[in-house]
Amino acid sequence: MNPFTDPLALAQALIRCPSVTPNDAGALDLLEDSLEQLGFMCWRETFSEPGTPDVDNLYARFGTSGHNFCFAGHSDVVPAGEGWSVDPFGGQVIGNYLFGRGATDMKGAIACFIAAMARILASGTDLAGSVSLLITGDEEGPSINGTRKVLAWLKDNEETIDSCLVGEPTNPSRLGDMLKIGRRGSLNGRLLVHGIGGHTAYPELADNPILRLLRMVTALTSRPLDEGTEHFQPSTLEISTVDVGNPATNVIPATARANFNVRFNPLHTGESMSAWLRRTLDEVGGSYQLDLMTSGEPFQTAPGALTTLVSQAIIGVTGRTPVLSTTGGTSDARFIKDTCPVVEFGLAGQTMHKADERVSLTDLEQLTTIYRRIIESAMLTPPC
Repeated sequence: MNPFTDPLALAQALIRCPSVTPNDAGALDLLEDSLEQLGFMCWRETFSEPGTPDVDNLYARFGTSGHNFCFAGHSDVVPAGEGWSVDPFGGQVIGNYLFGRGATDMKGAIACFIAAMARILASGTDLAGSVSLLITGDEEGPSINGTRKVLAWLKDNEETIDSCLVGEPTNPSRLGDMLKIGRRGSLNGRLLVHGIGGHTAYPELADNPILRLLRMVTALTSRPLDEGTEHFQPSTLEISTVDVGNPATNVIPATARANFNVRFNPLHTGESMSAWLRRTLDEVGGSYQLDLMTSGEPFQTAPGALTTLVSQAIIGVTGRTPVLSTTGGTSDARFIKDTCPVVEFGLAGQTMHKADERVSLTDLEQLTTIYRRIIESAMLTPPC
């Protein structure tokens, strides 16, 4: 019997690799070995950039022609943190649950996809096209030396991906609840407001930057950015920190800082949002420095062949019609959307990044069945 048809065994083995970004800890070796035994051709590429850690990546392909349906994911995980009742890297099964960092985000989904492919191959089914996997070790980190560079490497090597499924934990509570068809853009801002320090008893000799910072924050957050669109919720601006670093009660500081994050829908771009931020701060006036970084632009895969194919597989297994959503944070789909149509579907995300992260064995089995149906359907009727 094919040893890779059981998603639980592979998920446990992956969890036991403590692959906290950017350390691989053997996770990609395990995947490469498993996929090669299934008949995949595998390529390992390590990318680097000054000031960032080297990151190992894996691309594997079964088949050499036809529509190339790709599963994209990441083997890296966030740190375990405190509060666990079990070994976070033990891959322990208690009752109907598999515990461990990465169980839902997203080693469980990787295991399910490989198990789905193993079951197809074990059944003797002939695949009319190709199936590939793009697995990075840099999704939970800066996302510089991972998927984006693998995609560039694929292009340089004339390797084409025609459609893609990302295995992020998209479901809020139950498997089948939600299919992600896009994501909002994300922009990070660091605001430094300048003033003149002095004694609190002589405010006329100083210029308190805190007061100006408060007016600026109020200007940025006092009204909605927009009302949203059909598939996107309204854009939001959230202040993440306000800092002065002043231990004295009788000193007016010379500077004050605030950091914020904007999640924006397609009514904006990173460029237009940046321009609005600067105009709004200029209206308040005063000396300030604003550093902005857009980590992803908003995107959407319009409902069509790919969303229908995936939705039908979900409905057939769970009986639930998934909501087509763009909620949540960013994912590597923001890079893949420039290459081919992409959607996201994986496990339930209630425990991701938390202590005692876990997935039910029932969900592992059902997701494997869903992925198998998706692969088989993609080979019969390419979603393009």
